[in-house]
Amino acid sequence: MPDVAVVTLTRRVLLVVVLAVQLVLMLPQLIDHPHAPPAWLAYALLTAVLAAVATLVAAGTPTVPPILAALPLGASVLATTALPDGASLGPADWGFGLVGWYLLLVLVDRPPALIAALAAHICFSVGWFAHDGNGDVGTAGVVILSGTSFQLGVLVITRVLQRDAELAAEAAAELEAARTQEELARQREQDLRAGFEGQLGALLPLLADLADERVSIDDPETRLRCSVAAVQLRRLFAENDDVPDPLLHELTACVDVAERRGVVVQLAVSGMATAVPTEVRRELVAPMAQALAAAQGRAKVSLLRTATEVRVAVVADAEHEPPQAGTPKMITVETSVHSGLVRSEARWRTA
Repeated sequence: MPDVAVVTLTRRVLLVVVLAVQLVLMLPQLIDHPHAPPAWLAYALLTAVLAAVATLVAAGTPTVPPILAALPLGASVLATTALPDGASLGPADWGFGLVGWYLLLVLVDRPPALIAALAAHICFSVGWFAHDGNGDVGTAGVVILSGTSFQLGVLVITRVLQRDAELAAEAAAELEAARTQEELARQREQDLRAGFEGQLGALLPLLADLADERVSIDDPETRLRCSVAAVQLRRLFAENDDVPDPLLHELTACVDVAERRGVVVQLAVSGMATAVPTEVRRELVAPMAQALAAAQGRAKVSLLRTATEVRVAVVADAEHEPPQAGTPKMITVETSVHSGLVRSEARWRTA
């Protein structure tokens, strides 16, 4: 699609050129030679086109209705047929070059239509020259060549400027896209680093206690802390994987850690995959991860997805109540302990 700014600028320049050619060069030829009355009607039609295009350009309209090209073509017929005898393509033929500039003014953003209109204009003028010209073919050829070469040259320059503008716009868009991708990657790296720092912040006291032998791996509470840390880190690693179903992927990662500890876990999934924001996924998975970390022998994890709700539930046998995962902000969590079983359910309403 042609660059609007280039076309608008070209039309503004052409308005000045056409006005100068019409008043300075063509009006004296119309006055000094005995033209028939239709010549003045042709001049009026061209002036009306000039006013219409100037109004559209001043209003900021990016395009000019191509139907306006019919008026310069009609003016071409009127001006040519109103010429004095034997004056076709001669000094008195004021309309030939001026009509070409008008066609360029109207159709500069439509090269195929412009070429067709110019060809029709030239063919009619050549036909009229053959019918009522002075027979000076050489002079007529020079007039045709000099008149159309300038107009076609402007068209070529405009097309080159449009192509350069389009290439510059594409390059700018590619650069902006690259910057956006770079910023997204940087933001993702920051989020990932912040997540790791948060998890390491919870791990460092545990590691320090183990290193200083303030706690023992034989202590059930210490083993629970280690299990919770392992599940949390595994979930964090899974969070940054590029997978079709991130929520299920994170749940599966937590289940895998529990199974490596010897816990038999049954995972049930119902419903189609639903887009869940990262922050919501973290809150949905956290209670289940805590319960799995405390599980001793068996656990059942359920993922239910409907049109209005996403629900993650876990039932596990545990000797100790799992630690709290923090106060959720975007979901609802219910946790209960009864007869050695821990039941936790997290719900997020999608609508």
